[in-house]
Amino acid sequence: MPAIREVATITSKGQITLPKSIRQALGVDYGGKVAFDLRGSRVIVTRADEASHEDPAITSFLALLEKDIRTGQNLCNLPHGLVQAMQTAASQPVDLDADIDGDVAL
Repeated sequence: MPAIREVATITSKGQITLPKSIRQALGVDYGGKVAFDLRGSRVIVTRADEASHEDPAITSFLALLEKDIRTGQNLCNLPHGLVQAMQTAASQPVDLDADIDGDVAL
């Protein structure tokens, strides 16, 4: 990673705005997390790894789904058209770094 030096001003609430070049170098954006490590008189800023979130409803659903798959209960065939569409999509190369066309709802 190239050396980047930026200066940020601390607000009265003790906050700073992470300069754009630093955010870009770390690969973080709005809502992203950074970690601050104090090493002597230096502060090291790194992108924080996203902690895994455990949702009890999803965990219970996945356990139920796993049980059904293991025992063969509540399973049925997918509609033929859906199977064909999935097979077609699976055979196409995917560029995970490509820009997304159109609106995206998160």
